[in-house]
Amino acid sequence: MDASVHSSDDAAVIRLAGRFDFNAHREFRDAVEKSLDGAAARPIRVELGGVTYLDSSALGMLLMLRDKAKAANRAVSLTGAQGSVKQVLDIANFGKLFSIS
Repeated sequence: MDASVHSSDDAAVIRLAGRFDFNAHREFRDAVEKSLDGAAARPIRVELGGVTYLDSSALGMLLMLRDKAKAANRAVSLTGAQGSVKQVLDIANFGKLFSIS
């Protein structure tokens, strides 16, 4: 998986591409730390448009991000999920935990 972090005017953006599974743990953790750095309390947006596969360990990593962001008083949203990735998020009821668009 490829993970990159950049800032937009309104959020810290984590852009993911490829397979989001346990093997992506280190890259995702590094991206989370980068997104939480900085003094601004901007929300964090996770762009999932390039993710081709998502499993239960990825769901756990998203929950870990949510917990860390909540401790830093920052909101997390998920964007761009398509196909089976969107289906997994729907089945896991992540719409109740995250803003998904």
